[in-house]
Amino acid sequence: MNTSMDLSNGPLTGIRILDLTSVVLGPLATQILGDYGAQVIKVESLEGDLMRSNGVNLSPSMSSIYLSINRNKQSLAIDLKTEAGKEILRQLIPRVDAVVHNMRVSAIEKLGFGYDEVVKLHPQIVYCAATGFDQDGPDRDRPAFDDIIQAACGLASVNSLGKSRPDYISTLVADKTTGMALVNAVLAALLAKERSGQGQYVEVPMLETMVAFTLVEHMGGLTRNPATQNAGYSRVLSGGRQPSPTQDGYIAMLPYTNHHWESFFRDAGQEALGKELGVTNRVTRNANIQGLYAALHKITSTRTTAEWIEICDRLDIPATPIYALEALPSHPQLQAVQLFTDDVHPDVGAIRYVRPPVKFSKTPAKVRHQARRLGQDTESILTDLGYSQNQIDLLVNQRAIVNGK
Repeated sequence: MNTSMDLSNGPLTGIRILDLTSVVLGPLATQILGDYGAQVIKVESLEGDLMRSNGVNLSPSMSSIYLSINRNKQSLAIDLKTEAGKEILRQLIPRVDAVVHNMRVSAIEKLGFGYDEVVKLHPQIVYCAATGFDQDGPDRDRPAFDDIIQAACGLASVNSLGKSRPDYISTLVADKTTGMALVNAVLAALLAKERSGQGQYVEVPMLETMVAFTLVEHMGGLTRNPATQNAGYSRVLSGGRQPSPTQDGYIAMLPYTNHHWESFFRDAGQEALGKELGVTNRVTRNANIQGLYAALHKITSTRTTAEWIEICDRLDIPATPIYALEALPSHPQLQAVQLFTDDVHPDVGAIRYVRPPVKFSKTPAKVRHQARRLGQDTESILTDLGYSQNQIDLLVNQRAIVNGK
C-alpha cells in the first residue's frame, strides 16, 4: 500500500472507475465514489443518459436529476454498437480498477463486455454488476425499475396502511438504497483487491437487496420456521406512527423510552392516563400501541407546533417540525453545516447543490467539478489513449463518438 500518496482530493484518490451506469441507481453510486476522490469515466450513448432530460430542465441535456447524481465524472460519449466504440472501451478497461454497470447482463454480454470478456482484458479487474434480480433466479432477465422493485419487495404493501390499495413510497427508495449497497460492494471489493491483488465479479441485485432492507424490522413471525405469526413490526404498522396534529399543523414526535412516555403524560397533566396505558412497561405499552398513539395525538392537538418543540426539547423527547422540500435550504441545522452549496455551472449558470454529507477528517470528500455536458471529455480521454486529432475527427464523422468539448 502506498502510504505517501496525496489523498487531499478524497480517500479514493488514484482509483479509476469505468462507469457504464445510467438512470439513478448506478449514477448515484458512482457519484459517491467520485466524491470520495475516484476518477470516474462515465460512458454514455450518443443520445446521453436518460436522466439528462428528466426532472427540471436547466439547459439542453442538463436536468436537475442528472446534475444531482453525475458530478465528479468525465463524460465519454461513444456508440458501443460500433466496432470503433467497442475498441475504445477495450483500451480503457486495462487502465481502470473497477467496471460498474447496471445493464441487463444479457445486454452487456451481447455488446461483448460481460465479465468473462472483460476479465480477459484485465485479470485483476473489480467488475460490479447492479442487476434487477439475482442472476441465479428465474427472473434474471426481467426488466426492473424502482416501482417494480418496491412492489416485489413488499414496500408497496407495507405502504398501503390506511389506504384502499397498495402504494409506492414517493421517492426512488429502491434505486437509491440499492445504489448505496452498490457503493459498499465496490469499496469492499477494492479493499479485497488491495489486500490480495485479485479482482472479482460482484453482483448487487435490486430485489434481494430491497427484501433484506424491508425485512430488517418486518421479519416478525417469518423468523420462526415454519412461521407462527404474521410478518411485520406492529409499532410501525399500527396506524399510529404518523405526524401528530397540533393547533397549527403537524409535528413529528417520538416518545420512545419509558422515561419519554412518563415525562410526556406527566407534563401534559395526564399521568393517570399514562399509567392506564402501561407506559412504564415496554411490553404493555406495545400491546396498547394504538390507544397510546390515539392519546398522544389528542394531547398534541391542544398546543401549537412551536410549543411542543419547546416541551420536547425540555423533556429530551425526539421531535421536529415537518419540513416541506422547498423549506429544506432554510433548515437551521442544514444552514449551519452548509449542506446546500452555491456554484456556477458553465452550461447552466448559478446553481445550488447538496455537498457530500459524509465527512473525513484527513481525506475530505470534494466536489471537484459539476456534471459535464455530453461527451465533454471524449477528446481528452481519446488523446490519452493515443488517438490523433484526425482519428478523433473521423470517429465524430462516423457517428462513433460525440466530441462535446
